[in-house]
Amino acid sequence: MSAGRWAVGGGAVVVLVVTGAWARGSGGVDADLWSRVRPAIETRLVEQARGSGVGEPGARWFCRAEALDLDERDGLVRAGVSTLCVQYGVRAGSLVECAGAEVPQVLRLRREADGAYEVVSQETAPDGAGHAEWVTSRFGHATAASLDDAVPSTLLASAARTHFGLPAGTPVTPC
Repeated sequence: MSAGRWAVGGGAVVVLVVTGAWARGSGGVDADLWSRVRPAIETRLVEQARGSGVGEPGARWFCRAEALDLDERDGLVRAGVSTLCVQYGVRAGSLVECAGAEVPQVLRLRREADGAYEVVSQETAPDGAGHAEWVTSRFGHATAASLDDAVPSTLLASAARTHFGLPAGTPVTPC
């Protein structure tokens, strides 16, 4: 292969790498800050879900949030997140999934004197008309396109199996 072809090939690789980095954006989330605000967000989600859903007797909600963007300014943290809450129960030794929803949200949190974070405001995408516009205006086109299945339900099912004392391989069935 000639040196010219190597140069073109090498240039193409550089362009692909740079384009991939640009498309991904600076979407790097501060892992330390996320580890401190995530518990407050997920606790709030579980509290809000409690009392809803169809559920089996003893069914419980499990929620998880994944950071899409995170910004700290003037004592407030803005967390753009994709959230998934699923209600699991047990029927005849099987794990049953009774209800659930994945919702993009923007939460603002304030750090308390004890170092813990408290959610002070929360915005959720509307159902139906206006949903796509809301998501795009808060997260941009690239992030909006990647929201489907942003939070894997396998983590919640695993937590539910542990909570209910079921073996790791117990299948999930509809409620």
